[in-house]
Amino acid sequence: MLLLAGLLFWQTNKAHGQDSSHIRIALLTCTPGAELYSTFGHTAFRITDSSSVTDYVFNYGTFNFEDEGFYLKFIRGKLRYYLSAEAFPYFKAAYQAENRGITEQVLQLDGDEKLALMRALQENARETNKFYQYDFFFDNCTTRPRDMLVKYKKNHPGFNPVMPAGTTFRHAIHEYLDKNEKYWSKLGIDLLLGARTDAVMTTSQSQFLPDNLMQSLEHPKGQQPLVISTTNLYPVIVTPANGAGITPMLVFSLLFLVVTGMGFIKSRRVKNILLGFDGIFFFLTGMCGILLILMWVATDHSMTKDNYNLLWAWPINTIAAFYVRSSGKRVRVYFGLSAIALTLLLAAWFFLPQQMNNALIPLVLILLIRNAEKYFRGGA
Repeated sequence: MLLLAGLLFWQTNKAHGQDSSHIRIALLTCTPGAELYSTFGHTAFRITDSSSVTDYVFNYGTFNFEDEGFYLKFIRGKLRYYLSAEAFPYFKAAYQAENRGITEQVLQLDGDEKLALMRALQENARETNKFYQYDFFFDNCTTRPRDMLVKYKKNHPGFNPVMPAGTTFRHAIHEYLDKNEKYWSKLGIDLLLGARTDAVMTTSQSQFLPDNLMQSLEHPKGQQPLVISTTNLYPVIVTPANGAGITPMLVFSLLFLVVTGMGFIKSRRVKNILLGFDGIFFFLTGMCGILLILMWVATDHSMTKDNYNLLWAWPINTIAAFYVRSSGKRVRVYFGLSAIALTLLLAAWFFLPQQMNNALIPLVLILLIRNAEKYFRGGA
């Protein structure tokens, strides 16, 4: 009878996936930080083994600032990130120092799944395996843990969407940038990221953001839970933004008013100042266009292609900048065609396949007015 009871007890525990691995695996989601690279939060695995009394964090978001050619590699999309492992107390202390919150979700995994996931992370953390080609949208510190979880969680129930239907990549990152009042960063990102960023995300694609993955784990498809418990390991008090700051729209609007106002002043000195401004302004917009082309064709970034900002940032403006005083016929035709093209661009601004940053409108208006002025009045 005792033997029968023991067999029944063993079968029952086996059927319910009794875990004797002494391993606890959790997903850590960290709140955004002050630096641009930390604006969107962070994700990592925490593995605790009670038998060996170890507590480690496996972090796919590690990179080395001292890497040779760091900035050039970053710009070209060739910077390699890597999986690192560190003791949890050090990880927590680093985020506490930056006043960034940490939420822990203990994952619902059986013993075999835990062992398989832990061994895979340990293997990936080896020196020969730890590096990978980082992609902000498709292969980052959050998508990697998600993919590992999907791979090693048997009968994975899938994820439900956590963002409104029709949300694009650009809308998703704008939400964080606006919340943290990073308007200049938003402008730079909108300049560099092309029309592909305006594609509607799938549920899987939306999980490049740590908060989205965290929420998806809480609401899986089907009945099987993915999370046993959720704990706020380090709560932070988020102070509301005060709305103060010098925004690109304010700066560029003031510049537009000043340049336009100076155009009505009948003074040789003012005209010379405007001509000097034109040379600098046209050259800078042309250099911006050259940068956008390089980001399109000479980098590994997938989202910097098909950039409609080239409709106003013409690379040839770097040459036109040296002819702002010329009244030659060909030069005037160029400025006239530029004025027409910029007029059409502004008329189609809100209907383009790419969402343009509205702070650029004053700059485009300046370009339009200065091009038109040179067409109708010539140079000096």
